[in-house]
Amino acid sequence: MTAPSETTDGLPGDAPSPTVASLVLEGDGGRIGQARRFAASFLRTAGEAVGIPIDLRTAETAQLIVSELVTNALRHAPGPGLLRLSVFDGTLRIEVRDGSPVAPAVRAPDPARVGQHGLEIVTALARSVTVEAAGSGKSVTAVVGLT
Repeated sequence: MTAPSETTDGLPGDAPSPTVASLVLEGDGGRIGQARRFAASFLRTAGEAVGIPIDLRTAETAQLIVSELVTNALRHAPGPGLLRLSVFDGTLRIEVRDGSPVAPAVRAPDPARVGQHGLEIVTALARSVTVEAAGSGKSVTAVVGLT
């Protein structure tokens, strides 16, 4: 099992940016906690860089969305995957890429169902959620307001 790599990346040809960062997702469920910590650290740095104070509720919402999307990628898709976070125009964009072309679907609410509520949670918390084909897999992106 390879250790995940963290990068701060900007646009091609640009110097590294504190408002864009990526984490390679490989391995087991232990990566979920790492992805949450990565998101919290990124939000502190990016918030400072753009002059937006990130409140606790926003940080916790972002971490929950990261947890749900990363969990789905690690459980249901061949690896490796990629978590990419970016701050732009007062929003946080949380993108998770994985190797499965199968798009997730929000299931109808069912309080008796155990599990499989992840995308339902993400959809309820995010401003928007999109799923797009990406190479041989897909990209799931959630946008969260920072203000």
